[in-house]
Amino acid sequence: MVEKVEKIWVDGALVPWDQATFHVLTHTLHYGLGVFEGIRAYETSDGRTAVFKLREHVRRLFESAHICLMPMPFSREQIEEAIVETIRVNALKSCYIRPLAFMGEGSMGVGADNPTRVAVAVWKWGAYLGEEQLERGCRVKVSSYARVGVNSLMAKGKICGHYVNSILAKREALSLGFDEAILLDPQGYVCEASGENVFVVRDGVVATAPRGTSVLGGITRDTVMQLLRDQGVTVTERLIARDELYTADEVFMCGTAAEVTPVREVDGRQVGAGSRGPITEAIQSRYFAAVRGDAPAEWLTYV
Repeated sequence: MVEKVEKIWVDGALVPWDQATFHVLTHTLHYGLGVFEGIRAYETSDGRTAVFKLREHVRRLFESAHICLMPMPFSREQIEEAIVETIRVNALKSCYIRPLAFMGEGSMGVGADNPTRVAVAVWKWGAYLGEEQLERGCRVKVSSYARVGVNSLMAKGKICGHYVNSILAKREALSLGFDEAILLDPQGYVCEASGENVFVVRDGVVATAPRGTSVLGGITRDTVMQLLRDQGVTVTERLIARDELYTADEVFMCGTAAEVTPVREVDGRQVGAGSRGPITEAIQSRYFAAVRGDAPAEWLTYV
């Protein structure tokens, strides 16, 4: 359950949690045309709270809205300030942040063009895939559901309706006793997990699916790639076959919610030594240091 906080920002004003409600005929509730972001703020080593890569996330929120032809009623700067203020008023040291832009009530039907509504909610959220999995690693299943194609739905937008694809894959994996699902793209290559980008390690080289495929352009993905290269690790973007997951030395996933999580098993096959590998452990450590303050100044927005 999401732990209740005091205030949620809705359309320019902070309102009490229980009053952040919308009409049952809200267009996005019926048809899925909305956009959102997942952002985290962390308590840093000096005791302050910092939002990690706030500007990059808000930029992607606006890009997603642009893809969907949804005019935004606020500027990027106003949304950034709304996020900071919502954290501040709820007195959270560390939290997950969910800005959401969606079509409100008015007309119905797929051709409706209702006004865009915007909300920002924050709450405490620990390790998305579980604290134990951060060290031990996840058991994952390659899904029977394919990731959406680049010309069927706009894969570079973080769009509400897209996540039906992820939900079906995740529920399938959970029902079969796995922790997470990995989806292949329509051509059969490794794409991403239900909410994370996927990395494969072989002979010291790290590979991930190229941005030009169906993957969402992950902000954590970009961060991890930069941190790996800063540590002298070779990182490539290339097509990855499904069976490369089975024969990899290491596999790990990353995302704002999941942070950096190792994979110990894919489709009943042990990955590497069956535990968190050395490259995964090193990048996990470096990532957590970065979000807690050991990062370039432009990556952190202090509350």
